[in-house]
Amino acid sequence: MNLQEEINDSIALLQQLIAIPSFSKEEKTVADFLERFIEIKGYAAVRKDNNVWMLSPGFDSTKPTILLNSHIDTVKPVTGWTRQPFSPIIEDGKLFGLGSNDAGASVVCLLYSFFQLTQHQQVYNLIFAATAEEEISGKNGIESLLQELPNIDFAIVGEPTGMNLAVAEKGLMVLDCEVAGVAGHAARNGGENAIYRALKDIEWYRTYEFPNKSELLGDVKMTITQINAGSQHNVIPDKCTFVVDVRSNELYSNQEILEEIKTHVNCKVQARSTRLSSSSTPLEHPVVKRGIELGRIVFGSPTLSDQSLMPFPSLKMGPGESARSHTSDEYILLDEISEAIEIYIQLLDGLEL
Repeated sequence: MNLQEEINDSIALLQQLIAIPSFSKEEKTVADFLERFIEIKGYAAVRKDNNVWMLSPGFDSTKPTILLNSHIDTVKPVTGWTRQPFSPIIEDGKLFGLGSNDAGASVVCLLYSFFQLTQHQQVYNLIFAATAEEEISGKNGIESLLQELPNIDFAIVGEPTGMNLAVAEKGLMVLDCEVAGVAGHAARNGGENAIYRALKDIEWYRTYEFPNKSELLGDVKMTITQINAGSQHNVIPDKCTFVVDVRSNELYSNQEILEEIKTHVNCKVQARSTRLSSSSTPLEHPVVKRGIELGRIVFGSPTLSDQSLMPFPSLKMGPGESARSHTSDEYILLDEISEAIEIYIQLLDGLEL
């Protein structure tokens, strides 16, 4: 099959994937379909939970290994869709459907790039992996799968970047904060209002600047996203809780940020997890250098992906645009699919790590 036939085939496959609902933790049906599809193509598919992967033929453990990874789960459709989210429709060069942009197009483009690249001898191994639970940073997705895979030297993570090179990505840490007060009658002077006590810490989160700033990712960003206090209008609240969304740069670990925060605030602070780290790959890496030679733009991404769970160099790169993700009438351009497959192949074919 020539490249144009592969491109046409990939578009047809994406239409089939869109037609199968695959919300996070509910990916079994689409994983079953993809597993059968890979086997029909003559490759050996391997399965763990709702993750599907395959090794390049003649896998040689003495060679470096590149992982091609994207996710098969989607968010649930938002209100405002004027089309059926699971009915793939092509109009004016656009393929509409839930997950078309995020990240079905990346899945099929990486898959067909794998097919093309493994037709020729490479100095590296390839692994293709379509994984689950990315949208919820779940533990039964790529994090679980990495325990099963051979040693990986580099990864391309398929996410909509306009096929530009996200060589760095902000991490995420969610904090639950609690401030205690003393209950009392609102008409009297007794009690200690937990909301008022919380204001000082809330203001600190709003204004504090971590000193280390990244050229690609900028500042560590902290945002208060939820506040809860009080039971009724005439009772002074004895507890105020709030949630902080922290986006880390590659110059701090999440644990370092957490320890710094605790030295400044009086509230109780509990991190839900510190595992979603920021990532960064040097511009001198051979994959990045070739991408730059191909005219792709280098940037730092503010959004989280499965890159955060990879303890090896990686690059976030895929067809589509991040702004279309999680929107009504989500779509991918057909030209973006053909361009992506061609660029992935140009990026990796004959590459020496």
